[in-house]
Amino acid sequence: MTQLADLAAPFQRTHQGGYTYGFLDAFAKRELRRTMLKAIAIPGYQVPYASRELPIARGWGTGGLQVTLTLAGPDSTIKVIDQGADDSVNAANLRRFIARMTGAATTTDALAATLIQSRHRIPEERLVENQVLVLQVPDPEPLRRVQPDISQARVMHAEADYSQMWLTLYEQLVHFGRFMQGASYPSLVHGRYVMSPSPIPRWDTPKLHQAAHLTLLSAGREKRLYAIPPYTDVRPLEFDDVFFQVENQATWVCRQTGARYKFMNEIPQEDGSIAYELSDTGYAAKLVAARAPDGERVTIGATYYDDEGRFYHAGYLKF
Repeated sequence: MTQLADLAAPFQRTHQGGYTYGFLDAFAKRELRRTMLKAIAIPGYQVPYASRELPIARGWGTGGLQVTLTLAGPDSTIKVIDQGADDSVNAANLRRFIARMTGAATTTDALAATLIQSRHRIPEERLVENQVLVLQVPDPEPLRRVQPDISQARVMHAEADYSQMWLTLYEQLVHFGRFMQGASYPSLVHGRYVMSPSPIPRWDTPKLHQAAHLTLLSAGREKRLYAIPPYTDVRPLEFDDVFFQVENQATWVCRQTGARYKFMNEIPQEDGSIAYELSDTGYAAKLVAARAPDGERVTIGATYYDDEGRFYHAGYLKF
């Protein structure tokens, strides 16, 4: 059996000593692993844990970072993204810290990663079995808007009483004619618990339904962790006659790659116009490389949405 001292050896050879492997102490990692197992056994249920101090401020991804440091090993390949970008300050610093503390390899290719830590996005390329997606969560409680008393919200979860949330959705339809909830759209997991799927856009919410990969959602500041096991039903809340809809970007075209029906960022131009670019920079880089006449050969995986805007789960979305 591999010993912790053996795992720490690459780190000790290249960096100052004084840190345990993966930065967290062994007790913290054992507790987090037990918490993950309970969260996987009860999909969507918020499991409390003792969130540790890290060399970043709470609210900057400490929950996701603790999960990643607990799961990462010297054979792992890590991808860290912030709102789709691999090169943002937050993503770059977290990736550098994880690599230094674990000796794991890093990548910007979603297909090559074994462990993906993300803030506010799920990659465009479809994730597969044996991959783990870790989502940073600032607020894990979906009932906070309708029930600010957290102790009462816990009772509502225990009794599966989500009537106030359904009423809020109905009032939105009456006043605005559509659901106004954008990112972090409340979703029912395994037909039992309503969860907040992190502040991912509605575009990404259907990607969690019957996904082949394990998804772990962790809120370090709130000290809560919950999970979506592989091949689990995740249904955004909707009515029988008013269906959940993703963001309408049907006419948007990426200025770099020419891609359509992928989630994009709006880039204001000097003349007042708007240009569009793929939010997933790793996927965009692969599309650019594939179009280059003498560029390197890249493997582009299947995406959740096809070139006509259809989601790969036939009949799941109603357009």
